Amino acid sequence: MGLAAKSRIRWVTGVVLAVLLVVLATQAGRFLVVDAPLPSDVIVVLAGENDRRPRRALELLQQGFGKRVLIDVPADSTIYTFTQLDLAQKYVQSLPQAAVVSVCPIVGLSTKAETEDVEKCLTRMNAGTVLIVTSEFHTRRALDIFRQELRARTFSVAAAYDSAQFGTHWWTHRQWAKTVVDEWLRLLWWSVIERWG
Repeated sequence: MGLAAKSRIRWVTGVVLAVLLVVLATQAGRFLVVDAPLPSDVIVVLAGENDRRPRRALELLQQGFGKRVLIDVPADSTIYTFTQLDLAQKYVQSLPQAAVVSVCPIVGLSTKAETEDVEKCLTRMNAGTVLIVTSEFHTRRALDIFRQELRARTFSVAAAYDSAQFGTHWWTHRQWAKTVVDEWLRLLWWSVIERWG
């Protein structure tokens, strides 16, 4: 094979790899999102994005996807002079569905650590099937972590959407790009290191 033919093969291979890389990159945001809720005993709202996630859980409750809602709230966090637990309790008491909504205090700072706190709350509720509600970009990783860490229970996940934070066309907005990069780093960390620790 001549030098010109080898050069042409390298050039074509480089172009094919570049196109493949661009196609994969455009799907990076879409890959993170799993929105597949199943009817469950309990709907668990993961800590964070307190305006979107609880609202989505209440919608799912009304649609019959769960019998109870459990909202994860950081136990040691304060906002000005109020603890997040106090604020969450006031929020729950203000709801028409207050009788079937409760707060789960969490101390874990990662999704993996959060599973330990959630397990304690779920045990008291005797829940076998659990629907997780979290931000759309966090759904794939959260579902994988909960399935890995709490194998005795069955999990599904629903996405709480927030167009200010994330969109699948992540390259069109700076914040979306930051969210995708951050979540991919967390997903890789979980898959390669934390999962096996």
